[in-house]
Amino acid sequence: ENWIMLCVSNTRTLDRVPMRNTDWFNYGGVYREVEVFDTPATVIRDLFVRLDNGQIRASVTADGPATAAHIEIPELGIDAEIPLTDGRGEGVFDASPDLWSPDMPRLYDVSCTAGGDTVRDRVGFRTIERRGTEIVLNGRPLFLRGISVHEDDETTGKVTSEADIRRRFEHAKELGCNFLRLAHYPHHERAAQMADEMGLLLWEEIPVYWAIAFDNDATLRDATNQLRELIRRDRNRASVVIWSIGNENPDTDARLSFMRSLTETARAEDPTRLLGAACLVNHAKLKIEDRLAAHIDVIGINEYYGWYDEKFEELAEIGANSSPDRPVVISETGADGDLEAGPETGLFSIAYQAEVYEKQIATLRTLDYIKGMSPWILYDFRVERRQNIFQRGWNRKGLIAADKATKKPAFQILADHYAERRAEEEKSR
Repeated sequence: ENWIMLCVSNTRTLDRVPMRNTDWFNYGGVYREVEVFDTPATVIRDLFVRLDNGQIRASVTADGPATAAHIEIPELGIDAEIPLTDGRGEGVFDASPDLWSPDMPRLYDVSCTAGGDTVRDRVGFRTIERRGTEIVLNGRPLFLRGISVHEDDETTGKVTSEADIRRRFEHAKELGCNFLRLAHYPHHERAAQMADEMGLLLWEEIPVYWAIAFDNDATLRDATNQLRELIRRDRNRASVVIWSIGNENPDTDARLSFMRSLTETARAEDPTRLLGAACLVNHAKLKIEDRLAAHIDVIGINEYYGWYDEKFEELAEIGANSSPDRPVVISETGADGDLEAGPETGLFSIAYQAEVYEKQIATLRTLDYIKGMSPWILYDFRVERRQNIFQRGWNRKGLIAADKATKKPAFQILADHYAERRAEEEKSR
């Protein structure tokens, strides 16, 4: 007796996030699963379970006539009623869970029932904080051994699958990663669920990318909605440690106001995680300098010395000139290496890509405030704007070719570096 219609437009407009100008192939259409639910009179809209000052805190939001929610975490001995007032309630419980970490990705079964509705989840409990220039997981300083990833495939486009995500994460594990940057938009929800299971930390972000309409209220509403939806979807995922609110935006008054609003939204929705963004370097002063940095926890820096920036020695100068009061993560760095038609040496050769990685690692090693890196990128990916004899509509900075199988020499260089980093961490414990 009813029609259900799904209408899609992939037209980019000037007041949306992202805008028309992106440096990835911004696929349109329905490329994720669509589900329709038949709901009871009471519906649980949100369940947020986390570790808070040594206790388990559970927040429930429900629509409908139910006046209480019942929460269970059997392995922690939690079996309790949470009263609901105007559909909202919160419970705090004493418990001593095993802490989730990349080395021990411990998860607990959680269920919540209100009226005729029940939701179930698997949740890990851990702490993440910054102390000065340190990122601290479960009380221990942490170096983020990472890689950046896009959702893209040479045959299926943006349509992904559990097998594709698992391959991506297994390659990251082979690199020695404990961390991935999910660029530049919310990835499939299974990604964070699988990262929980496999023990990988995540940086998740919304596509506030380059020069969007920062002075437009409609643009802010769009970005705020995307950020809120992402946080509410994934804030039970122990793997997610950084919410990122932007990438390479010009430091204007309008942008600062826009971004400060997003930080307020993020902290209101989830005060338990770190906030980050890919910030700016002042190339005239050769110094990390961005007013947004004062409002976030982790400063991301996208730098391509050896590639777009020719004077490689400037990277060391930036290190000497900058004294950040919070951790810095190299959120992007790298160089194109074309396996199919690239030269044997020089730009676009896999040999030159390897050389850039060797120089980057040697230089960044000397900068104490660098607390992680997620080079650009794991796989070659499709980009409409990149048309030359070597790229041919692809970004070739992948450590692995577009077939998601053929590794370039830089893959092993980064893997060796991360193995060395891991050995140092284990020795210091």
